[in-house]
Amino acid sequence: MKNNNYQAEYYKIKMVEPLKKTTREYRKNLLKKIGYNLFYLDSKDVFIDLLTDSGTSAMSDSQWSAMMVGDEAYAGSSSFHHLEDAVKKNMGYKYVLPTHQGRAAENILFLIMIKKGDYVPNNMHFDTTKAHILHKKGIPIDVVCDEAFNTTSNYPFKGNIDIDKLKNLIEDKGKDKIPLVMITITCNSGGGQPASMENIKKVRELTKKYDIPFFLDACRFAENAYFIKKREIGYENKSIREIVLEMMSYSDGCTFSGKKDALSNIGGFLALNDEKLYIEGATWLVLFEGFITYGGMSGRDMEAMAQGLEEVLDENYLETRVKQVEYLGNKLLEANIPIIQPIGGHAVYVDVKKFLSHIPQDNLPGQALAVELYLEAGIRSVEIGTVLAGREPITWENIHPKLELLRLAIPRRVYTNAHINVVANALINIYKRRENIKGYKFIYEPPRLRHFLARFKPI
Repeated sequence: MKNNNYQAEYYKIKMVEPLKKTTREYRKNLLKKIGYNLFYLDSKDVFIDLLTDSGTSAMSDSQWSAMMVGDEAYAGSSSFHHLEDAVKKNMGYKYVLPTHQGRAAENILFLIMIKKGDYVPNNMHFDTTKAHILHKKGIPIDVVCDEAFNTTSNYPFKGNIDIDKLKNLIEDKGKDKIPLVMITITCNSGGGQPASMENIKKVRELTKKYDIPFFLDACRFAENAYFIKKREIGYENKSIREIVLEMMSYSDGCTFSGKKDALSNIGGFLALNDEKLYIEGATWLVLFEGFITYGGMSGRDMEAMAQGLEEVLDENYLETRVKQVEYLGNKLLEANIPIIQPIGGHAVYVDVKKFLSHIPQDNLPGQALAVELYLEAGIRSVEIGTVLAGREPITWENIHPKLELLRLAIPRRVYTNAHINVVANALINIYKRRENIKGYKFIYEPPRLRHFLARFKPI
């Protein structure tokens, strides 16, 4: 039996938003109408929304206060300088290009760095990162450690890059064909798993040897730092701030979505240490986003992000954040529901290959489970599996990822454990009748990022 003792939150609730309960029949008819793609649901029809932790955080009183002094000047906004100062202070980078969210930062970074036929290694690329690389005619390559694919292993750093895989790729393709190396922290596609400081340092050493730039996808950098503090020998007595600054110091820059660990509803940035890259990136920023002192954000949004970058480094906040995710994971483990272990930082990932072992991947078992969870209790989740993986570019066959997952992403500071219990009980009920669940097939899919816009029907 797992220990489900839960540390009370270090905050209190001062505003509430009503939720709508719907009937099973209502949800059944709605699913048919929207083509069984939960992205098409209106939020008013969702009781508990675990689709994503991106942009769904509850902001603090200090963040709301900061928004009131937002400087909406087109050029020279003081709010940009507050954000810039927060990035320099807490992450250590020299230059900051503000963007409307993380994928815009990816777009600019890859535009200035990737040429046709280049290879871009990462521990595991997430959807938009992969799509942006492909859009620039690059080739995304996952070089995550093998432990990432053993869902029951308690290996503490499944987000690590396999150094031998990375070295072999560099030597096989040649360093001139690899414009940059990335690590996603924490590794979203692999179950919200962290990378260790030791691994980040080794990647830095290898990329320095071959003179290859090294970047972090730092959306959940503070959660990664928390896991380093709790799991890595030598860091137990270091502060989160110290760990973050060391972690970032090994990289040449980062892409960042403020919608995750900056506790904001919109925003992001590309941070750099190289002045030449900054100048080149700034030119494209003006074209795609806006002037260099607002990018894709309003002044008030930059103020909220700047404040969020301070709050996210509070260990009390991080403890209750990670512990709530752990609480859900432990509830499911007690019911023998297969999930990725150890439990990640922002989400619980159900191992759908084991949960729905009778449904082949071409029949989209992850999507089937997501639909069933909404039908059961009005809970929206997301498939991280065959639907998201897409198709092989030549054969057009479905890519069958090693991990077929259902992600239950927990918004920050939003739900109570009573909500978490509803989620756990719904999945437990489904697990008892899992043999009766059928697969799905596409009736429409776009050529890229198909999981957002596709439509399905039951088989």
